[in-house]
Amino acid sequence: MILAFILGGLGLILGSFLGLVSLRLPRGEGIVAGRSRCGGCGRPLPPWRLVPLLSWLVARGRCRDCGASIPLRYPLIESACALIGVGAALGQPGWATAIATALLGWQLLLIAIVDGENFWLPDGLTLPLLASGLAVNVWLDPSHWSGPVIGAVAGFVALWSLGALYKLVRRRDGLGGGDPILLAAGGAWVGWVGLPSVLIWASVGGLSVVAALMLTGRPVSGSDRMPFGVYLALGIALTWLLGPLGLSA
Repeated sequence: MILAFILGGLGLILGSFLGLVSLRLPRGEGIVAGRSRCGGCGRPLPPWRLVPLLSWLVARGRCRDCGASIPLRYPLIESACALIGVGAALGQPGWATAIATALLGWQLLLIAIVDGENFWLPDGLTLPLLASGLAVNVWLDPSHWSGPVIGAVAGFVALWSLGALYKLVRRRDGLGGGDPILLAAGGAWVGWVGLPSVLIWASVGGLSVVAALMLTGRPVSGSDRMPFGVYLALGIALTWLLGPLGLSA
């Protein structure tokens, strides 16, 4: 229970930072340098207006200076990060796997937000996910380092080859350049044996969204862009939590 409070509180704090990163990174703005400002009047925000979740609730979602609406995305991201931390602490058998699960969840959430909003998977997010996956698996079980390494290589080669084949046949890009790196990162976390499950979950997620759009009457075509990184992130998370499909106990 103590770990749940710690990871939940850390998630709130980290969620505030991730919300900032998700906006500044696509714009090419400095992440660490520069004070947070109101999006309406541009005034710098003092520290007491940056308390995760609480500041938004007290201000009722509006800037106290100009009355501009503070986007709901901020408290939602902060709440999601807190829930990831609490869920990791309560759902994992030990503190080490709980910390690893929270770390994975926070990184995947940021990646999904950036890709979902910008159709972009920057190396600055996917490569740290890959490195942390290798490091976490060596930390949890140093004797089984080969599975994550093979998974990282296999994940990259699989999607890169698929993208190259698609471009050869269709004469246009079918996958973004960040997708193979993200699947490589997934392989680093769940090992090569988990890669098929990641792709199955990702495909189910993507097809479910397409089916929902079609049911609501929205036209869907093969040329429509889809943030596949969002569904890969979902697949990685579910495979980490549930284990490879068909092999779970």
